Amino acid sequence: MSQPRRSTFPLSKLAAITAVVLAVGGGWYYWSKHKGADAAGGYRTETVQRGDIRVAISATGTLSAITTVTVGSQISGQVTDVLVDFNSPVKKGDILAKIDPSTYQAQLEQGNAQIASARAQLAQAQASLRNAGLDFQRKQELAGKKLIAQSDLDLSRTARDQAQAQVNAAQASIRQQSASLKTTEVNISRAVIRSPVDGVVLTRSIDPGQTVAANFSAPVLFTIAEDLSKMKIELAVDESDIGQVHVGQTVSFTADAFPNRQFKGVVKQVRMAATTTNNVVTYPVVVSVDNSDGTLLPGLTVNAQIEVNKRDGVLKVGNAALRFKPADGSPLAEMKPEGAGPSSGNGSRGAGMGDDLKTMVATLALKPEQKTAFDAALEEMQRKQAERAAQWQSGAKAQSQNGGSKLFGGGGMRSGGGNGGGDANMMAQMRARMRDRMSQQFAAFVATLDDTQRGQWTAGVDALVNAKRVLAYKLVNGKPQPVMIKVGASDGSNTEVSGRDIKDGDTIISGERTAAESK
Repeated sequence: MSQPRRSTFPLSKLAAITAVVLAVGGGWYYWSKHKGADAAGGYRTETVQRGDIRVAISATGTLSAITTVTVGSQISGQVTDVLVDFNSPVKKGDILAKIDPSTYQAQLEQGNAQIASARAQLAQAQASLRNAGLDFQRKQELAGKKLIAQSDLDLSRTARDQAQAQVNAAQASIRQQSASLKTTEVNISRAVIRSPVDGVVLTRSIDPGQTVAANFSAPVLFTIAEDLSKMKIELAVDESDIGQVHVGQTVSFTADAFPNRQFKGVVKQVRMAATTTNNVVTYPVVVSVDNSDGTLLPGLTVNAQIEVNKRDGVLKVGNAALRFKPADGSPLAEMKPEGAGPSSGNGSRGAGMGDDLKTMVATLALKPEQKTAFDAALEEMQRKQAERAAQWQSGAKAQSQNGGSKLFGGGGMRSGGGNGGGDANMMAQMRARMRDRMSQQFAAFVATLDDTQRGQWTAGVDALVNAKRVLAYKLVNGKPQPVMIKVGASDGSNTEVSGRDIKDGDTIISGERTAAESK
């Protein structure tokens, strides 16, 4: 019987082959990893994407009815009946409660008796007046015939006048008693408390048998919310955010009572009455809410988001890419965007301004002659910008040859950089100069616009001049390239960006990797 053959493959050769495979695999991994790092230039990056930007302001507030009416009592007395309770729906004129009217009914009977007495006195005074009038008439005839003395005629006239005065006094007494009687009748009607509006009873403060005292002020017996299908929220918005809030903006909010639902509202009023609490200034913002389904309740605390800006389908990039600033000594710090010049600090602020102006005037519906005037002014502006850039670059080159340029200040001025007030003042001066320059360069074109077009042009130019621009670094074929980017709305994580040197899919540097990260 033959013995099985044993493998004679040396273990040393197997170990050698394994070592070679591991070395090749490790080398491939190392090469692929460093190739990716080299492609990114050893940088952390953010990708420009197209999407939506939603900017919202957070605030808290309380839900309430649009109109809340307090119902009180104008008379004092004991409550005999209460006909409604909490949450009772009521219509205008419905009886809410009744107060014992016995005291006022007694006053009514007393007033009727006083009026009757005053009428009797009037009848007596009128009889006296008739008698005095007849006596005066007879004596007047006799005096005409010289049969009585003049003093007798005077006494008769006086008696008649006194009788007339008594009649007048009796009539006034009747009017006085009638007015007092009407007051008593009104108080009796007030003993029945009715709803002044259609709504829902929110609070009830009385019970049958309770005594109401209205001697000094009307006590509040009921609170009625009018039409809870429409409600309001009064938000407290911080002073730093109030400038962005305007009537008509959309508001979304949640309430702890309904954690799985989100509700909508609309800003209806921005009030000027500021409130200061612990040195924090807030302004009330009133939001109207549709509550047709009756879900929301008065008094709920809500957490609201006021949508102050919404940009759909715009280019956006992570904020880290816009905050990035090269470290001192980094090669990026020496790079300048194409066309950098004195008018911008970070590269020509006019770079791309022509494209922005073309886009803006496309909305003005220009006539052919207006379009011709605009094209001529734009061409002249771009020519002068090119001349200024050439002069500045020539001066920068000369200064560099004479000992090093300080024009860029060690990496240049970045919008929103750390130079504090100096940068802010410089940027304000630059904007003012650019605004003046554009007013001069486009004066002939603006003269051709009507009032509506001129207002749109002015607003558009202000928006372009005041637009914030930052210096960023884009990777082009794996190499960094400085670009100026105009930034817009930001939601805290991403920011809207635009410019002639930026497009969807671009890679923007957000940081430089350390040696350890690059391995």
